[in-house]
Amino acid sequence: MADITVTMNGAQVTGRAGMTILELARENGIDIPTLCYLAELSPTGSCRLCVVEVSGSRTLVGSCHTPITPGMVIQTHSPKVLATRKVIIELLLASHAGFCWVCDRANECEFRRIAADMDIGLSRFQSRRRYYQVEDISPYVTRDLSKCILCRRCIKVCNEIVKHKVYGMGYRGFNSKVIVDCDQPINKEVCRDCGACIPLCPTDALSKPGAARVDRQGKPLIIKG
Repeated sequence: MADITVTMNGAQVTGRAGMTILELARENGIDIPTLCYLAELSPTGSCRLCVVEVSGSRTLVGSCHTPITPGMVIQTHSPKVLATRKVIIELLLASHAGFCWVCDRANECEFRRIAADMDIGLSRFQSRRRYYQVEDISPYVTRDLSKCILCRRCIKVCNEIVKHKVYGMGYRGFNSKVIVDCDQPINKEVCRDCGACIPLCPTDALSKPGAARVDRQGKPLIIKG
């Protein structure tokens, strides 16, 4: 494959045809935060956190799905880019119904870590929060969709890696959610020896049964498997 030279953050870097901006950035030690992206899955661009500034483009572009082209001039951490990423995280926090101080994954939550890296504590915005009944009927997977940020990783890994096709997207706008079948609680036998979706969730929306959780008032409770 022919080499492609682009300018990234003022320096010339070389990549290969077919590489995305995100892949080239990571290859050169430049950290671009992501929530929906995983190298082993096809990109969706759903979280928009990986946006960068490309000269000549009217809008910021998603680096996870935008291929590099010869002569491209890219800014991965310009003021405009950083401000946009901060707003994205704050909007996600505003509608996120998790209680970090009692969450079982509070110290290792990928979503919370990215917010901390951006020096974001509480969101400036107010938003309706999505509250759902915890799904605990499955002996293999517990879902708390109140903590889901719609990154779609569970859908992608289930469809592309293990090929069980348990998850899908349902509804529109604020009511969008990850669904099973015709929006039924998850209780699939194919999940018995799988669990591939659980460690890839960037929040605590997916867990193994028996994990510590909280109710809507933030009080700890135990979900029985």
